[in-house]
Amino acid sequence: MTAPAAPATARSGAPAPSGVAAAARGGWWGMAGSLANAVFSFLLVGLITRAVGASGAGAVFTGVALFTILSNTCKLGADTGLVRFVPRDLAVDDGRSVGALLRTAVLPAALASTAAAVPLVLSPAVATALLPDLPPADAVALVRLFGLFLPAATVGMILLGATRGYGTVVPFVGVEQIGKPVLRVLIALPLAFLAPGLLSLAAAWLLPALAGFFAAWVTLRRCRARRPVPDRDAPRAPVSWRAFWGFAAPRAVSSVFDISAVWVGVLLLSALATADEAGVYTAIGRVVTACTLVQLAVRLSVAPEVSRLLAVDDLTEARHLHRVSTGWIVLFSWPLFLLVAGFPRTVLSVFGPEFAVGASALAVLCAASMVNVAVGNAQTVLLMAGRSSWHLAVTAVAFTVQLTVGLLAVPAWGVLGAAVSWGAAIVVENLAAAVLIRRRLGFTTVDGGYTNAVVIALVVSVAAGTGRMAAGDTPSGLAVGMVLGMCVFATTLWRYRTSLRVSELVGVLRRRAA
Repeated sequence: MTAPAAPATARSGAPAPSGVAAAARGGWWGMAGSLANAVFSFLLVGLITRAVGASGAGAVFTGVALFTILSNTCKLGADTGLVRFVPRDLAVDDGRSVGALLRTAVLPAALASTAAAVPLVLSPAVATALLPDLPPADAVALVRLFGLFLPAATVGMILLGATRGYGTVVPFVGVEQIGKPVLRVLIALPLAFLAPGLLSLAAAWLLPALAGFFAAWVTLRRCRARRPVPDRDAPRAPVSWRAFWGFAAPRAVSSVFDISAVWVGVLLLSALATADEAGVYTAIGRVVTACTLVQLAVRLSVAPEVSRLLAVDDLTEARHLHRVSTGWIVLFSWPLFLLVAGFPRTVLSVFGPEFAVGASALAVLCAASMVNVAVGNAQTVLLMAGRSSWHLAVTAVAFTVQLTVGLLAVPAWGVLGAAVSWGAAIVVENLAAAVLIRRRLGFTTVDGGYTNAVVIALVVSVAAGTGRMAAGDTPSGLAVGMVLGMCVFATTLWRYRTSLRVSELVGVLRRRAA
């Protein structure tokens, strides 16, 4: 029987905020974390490239790529499973099944990550095949170091997924988006000047993962302490092992495709081109990822809200939340992508003059990412609606496109070929997800607020493009474009503040300040 759609109440007895308001509140935290992550990730890439050059940076980030793909693979989709099932258990069963959910999620992932770490630590063949340009001893030591940290990093990310299920993004933001990036820069900064080397800089990237595991464990304990189980009765509606892994297993496979899409270009360039090009591509990837910070921030808060609303059959509010949040993402992201696409050489020169060769590749990925932004968090809706098998099919098709195009284009075009392959995958994946949620789940994207957001973003971009026309792809042109764009943005945002639901964002900000 479906629970009545009465307003949820907090422990204090006050009505729970609407889905839009709750997403806005979480979105501010996510925005702060994404901004910090972008800034410090930029700094870290800059430090490493300046310390060991494009070739050395390519070797380090090839190890990072392997580590990131394996850690996300070994999560087995358990973190997303907890984001989906924990809020549902809290809503319908007062959290009685959370302990069992954690055991169900963590143990298989811990075993998988330990098994994956063994060949990295014990088999030299993996290292020499992955890093053929390095001396064998250096390659083995570098890959072995990444393997040692793999289990702790994997379990830590699953525990952070559980904290998001409690309706807060603060632990995830604090650990994953602020704590780790800041620690990496603080550790790498003296090493880059005093002891620059592949192993030392790789250790600077890895050590915060261990700290993140302990921080995630502590914060999850605090979340559970704030929401104690009301009695010792057995769960009324427990989540079975089969139900949990029936959802998580397809997500486990699709997560491999998701994270591989980000890093497979680095691996292809390292194997089929040169380490220098792998280093340039890594820098381009950091720029593109930084530009999606608004989408990531909104997704972090929208996911548990959509799950909660669907759990109580409030489809109207869930669909409204998707439309409003997509408008916010387009409004803040499109101008940024168009600005970066207009000044690619200037942006990449931050990492060093040799990185300017990736200007065309950066422009291609900015164009593809605008499609990603335009459909909002369509893939999150698929997952939170329990359609992980649909999401798996979408990501599998997109990854097949990326790998096929990459194998054909990378040997001929290098960095540009890797960018074209990733861009094609981005477009295929996001358009397919948007069609599925529209036709199968009834989630639409376009309304008056969305249309206004698109128009405002384009007008702001035209104003920012004046700098390119006046001074070319130069720092002065970028500065002029940014000033003009921000002036136009502020004016149009105020004019259309009602249809864009800006009051929700401002209200949350004021409450936080108070």
